[in-house]
Amino acid sequence: MSVPVVLEWWLDDTSLYSLPTMKNSTAREYKNWTYYWGSNFTMCRCESGYSGNPYLLGGCEDINECAEPDLNYCTNTRCVNTDGSFRCVAAKNIKLFIIIGVSASLGVLFLISGGWWSYKVIKKRMRIKRKEKFFKRNGGLLLEQRLSTNNKDNVENTKLFSSKELEKATDRFSADRIIGHGGQGTVYKGMLADGRIVAIKKSNVIDEEKLQEFVNEVVILSQINHRNVVKLLGCCLETEVPLLVYEFIPNGTLDQYLNGQNEEFPPTWDMRLRIAIEAAGALFYLHSAASSPIYHRDIKSTNILLDDKYRAKVADFGISRSVAIDQTHLSTLVHGTFGYVDPEYFWSGQFTDKSDVYSFGVVLAELLTGEKAISSSRTRDTKSLAAFFVSSMEGNNLFDILDNRVLKEAKKEKIIAVANLAKRCLNLNGKERPSMREVARELEANQMSPKVSNLQEKYGEIEDVGTEISKEYDVVSISTTSGMDGVITTSPLDSQPFLVSS
Repeated sequence: MSVPVVLEWWLDDTSLYSLPTMKNSTAREYKNWTYYWGSNFTMCRCESGYSGNPYLLGGCEDINECAEPDLNYCTNTRCVNTDGSFRCVAAKNIKLFIIIGVSASLGVLFLISGGWWSYKVIKKRMRIKRKEKFFKRNGGLLLEQRLSTNNKDNVENTKLFSSKELEKATDRFSADRIIGHGGQGTVYKGMLADGRIVAIKKSNVIDEEKLQEFVNEVVILSQINHRNVVKLLGCCLETEVPLLVYEFIPNGTLDQYLNGQNEEFPPTWDMRLRIAIEAAGALFYLHSAASSPIYHRDIKSTNILLDDKYRAKVADFGISRSVAIDQTHLSTLVHGTFGYVDPEYFWSGQFTDKSDVYSFGVVLAELLTGEKAISSSRTRDTKSLAAFFVSSMEGNNLFDILDNRVLKEAKKEKIIAVANLAKRCLNLNGKERPSMREVARELEANQMSPKVSNLQEKYGEIEDVGTEISKEYDVVSISTTSGMDGVITTSPLDSQPFLVSS
């Protein structure tokens, strides 16, 4: 019904003479074409290798023979198109190039990953060696030995924290987390991964003496389980300086409480008496009820912490010592804080349980008067609160030195009973002092009984403690201008540093 039709153009002979002129003059436009002569006509065609309409400007375009397999004969070679033609060149092994490229890429990737892995392994080994070095230097081996000697279970019960854990807990020991400074180090507030709030003590420097104190504190606290003794949760030995992790006690120290302005929970008489009872109970436990007697050796108001309910927590066992049950004293270097050191211990270098009683007597005097253990505002002979307190009682001036809140809230007979107890604790003769057991019982009796006449009858309203008070009490007030809150250190002939029973 239909056939294809191709319409072609022919030039008659009248255009014969104009073609060469046209082609030559417009070769740039009319290119890649030729013309053929026939009888009475002329026809234009695109040259071989080109296709299109030769009668249009630029109508003849190059044919890509390589795109059509039938138009080229490059069977085992690679076809390369040229203008109006093509050429065959030797084919390159593309697969080989792909294999080489992939292999090279994998090789480079392997070298990079291998180098990174080696770097990480070496760095990890260096970090492990560094931590092992710190662990040994910080007394880890000694600590394990002492803990296993005292109690085989203590090594497992005392958690060893990683440095990463504690850095995260304290925001890399940020200055904003500091809650206290001491002679042994800085205390930070932190939060562990399980949400527990803790106090982390970081030593300032590490030397042999501080290292012994650090190890000693861990050993001592591992033996103690008492509600009024701060709880040690663990330690970290893999850092440059050792770290101790304690339960967090939120309300600061007794010293801050007595000298601060706490309108919400002021230091009432009942709270003062309760704090004294709790601290005395903790010391009685250390002296009598622990697995082996423990001498604290640094009882003071800054080492009595107050928890969220203002319950007393005895802290800082860096210079404490554990002794054999049949041992009556320690012959050691004289350590302690001005204003709290037992004068008898200062002269003899022999620390007994009654030396802790003396220090607690100073704390009782602080609770009654609100005064500091050492004050530059008092006279030379009474810079020590112990001397000032006893001399005031000697002169029947007790009620002139008491804190106003104590005077307002407490009954006179109860004040006198506690004051007499404090005075007995401050007796210059250690043998005349009560034991911590007696101190704890008398304070509890004072709290429970509305009347304390039996105590008054036993000890009198104002006891006499001797006639050499001013002379002997100078021992704790000397050189206070150069280091009022410092540590007393001397060397008696029979000193034995770091004496711990086996």
